[in-house]
Parts: sequence; structure tokens; C-alpha cells
Amino acid sequence: MEQAPAGEARDYKRKLRVILAAFPDHYTLPSRPSAAPPSVADAHRQTQFLLGADLAVFEQAMNLQLGIVAANARLRTPEAAAMLALWSRVFSHLADACTLMCLGSYVSSPPLLRAACDCIAAQRSLIADGFGEYREWLADAVSQEKEQAALAFDLGRFRAGSALAEDERLGVIYRLFTDLSMPHFGSTALQTAPETSLQKLSLTFGDTAFHLGWAELNSGWLLTLAGAQLTTITASEVFAVDDAAISQAETLGRDIAATLASRRRCYVEDMAGRFLFHNFRRTGAGVPRRVLLA
Repeated sequence: MEQAPAGEARDYKRKLRVILAAFPDHYTLPSRPSAAPPSVADAHRQTQFLLGADLAVFEQAMNLQLGIVAANARLRTPEAAAMLALWSRVFSHLADACTLMCLGSYVSSPPLLRAACDCIAAQRSLIADGFGEYREWLADAVSQEKEQAALAFDLGRFRAGSALAEDERLGVIYRLFTDLSMPHFGSTALQTAPETSLQKLSLTFGDTAFHLGWAELNSGWLLTLAGAQLTTITASEVFAVDDAAISQAETLGRDIAATLASRRRCYVEDMAGRFLFHNFRRTGAGVPRRVLLA
């Protein structure tokens, strides 16, 4: 065997081992905040009381995901690594968005929900393409950058807009999340001045007071994305999902669809690129309004 000249470094490519090092065993809904301002405590109380059924379904969907993770914790394949990494981000984004909703911090949720949408779309795109791009990235994903004496992660830029375009429901809410996340004047006014009328722009600052319309919208979005993530996983053929888990996912899917079908709650209708909010009001006793984000 030919040997390398003395003093010449050999270039070994190390294959990364895939392991799932940690995951929670249970998801619990946000608890009542201690020492919170009255508005935050009230937002939590009213969210639990008025949207308790939504939250119960969301909690079940989150715990079903963790059950599937636990059943597949020993998977070592690149496909599992790709899915688990993106899925983990979705799970954390949804959990954090639920906490923000329960604390009345509605304006902070859209960026998290938009990122969750992106990660679901990325999973679906990888599944459709056979994980080729991820495998290519994984081969050189981590290296030692000598000049900076740093462990280097190759960025591996990846967008999955086509996967969002193929799912009309996710595509619509993704566009809405984008508008609500950007510093557009109209979407900013809608979020910081929801009581605006033709006479005055009624601004709030750091508002954490309960708003039934925003709470119903956020809980609906959480259910939609949790259901979409479950559908993605159970149909991926990457993970072993037993019949009981599939049956529970299907039941949750029906529960989510029935919840979102109600036209008594606040919902958004796509009007050819404009968004019409129905039943938008701060309290249940308030007059339902229709608001157009054009």
C-alpha cells in the first residue's frame, strides 16, 4: 500500500453518526403565570376558560408527536435526522406560540408560526425529493475551520416554497403570517391598534390584554399546524407509526377540522390576496366586526 510522504497530513472524511440525544417525555399546557400583571393573568384565565376545548386537542396533538418520537428514538438514518431536526423546530415554535397566546402576547406569535410553516414545508419537500439535498449536505455538514479555530456548520440553504404552494390551506396562512410578521403599516396597526375606528387610530403599547379574536385565530393556527405536522410524519414512511397512533392522529384531524369549521369563532378568509377577518372582537359580549387587511 502506498504511504503518504512523511509530514504530509492525510485527509480523512469522517462520517457523522446520527443520534437523538434528548427529547421531552410529555407536553403540558402553559401554567398560570405567577406574579404576573393583572392583564396577563386575566388573559391566561380567559384563554383557558373560553378556548379550553381547543387547548385540550392541541395538547393531545403535541403529546402524540412525542409518543412517535419516543417510539423512533433509536433511528440512525439521514432521513430520520433531517425530519427530526426540522420537526423539533416545529414542536418548539408551536409550544412557544401557545405560551405567548395564553399570556396575551398575540403580536409575537406570527413569526414563530411562519417559521413552523417553513419547517413543515421543508419536511414535505425532502420527502418528495428523496432527501437528496440533505444527504449531500450531511456529507460535509460539520468541519473544523482552522483559521477561526471553530467548529463550522455548513449553512445548507434550503427553501421549500413549492410545498407550501401545493397545500392551499398552509399556503394561505403562510402568506398571512408573512404579512403579520413584516413591518407593514397596515398589519402593524391591526396588531397594535385592534380597536381602531374611522375616527381614531387607537394604539396600544406592549398590550397583553385578552382579545378573543386574536386568541381564537392563534388557537386555530396552532391546531392547523399541529395537525399538518402529524400528517407529515404519519405519511412520511421514515418513522414507524403503529396503528393506534395513526388512528389517534386521524381522530385529532377530524376534531381539528370540526373546530375550524365553526363560523362563530374568529377566522380569516383569503380574498384574492387580501385577508378578511370575520368575528373580530375583544370580548364575547363585543359586537363582531369584519376587518379587511388589504
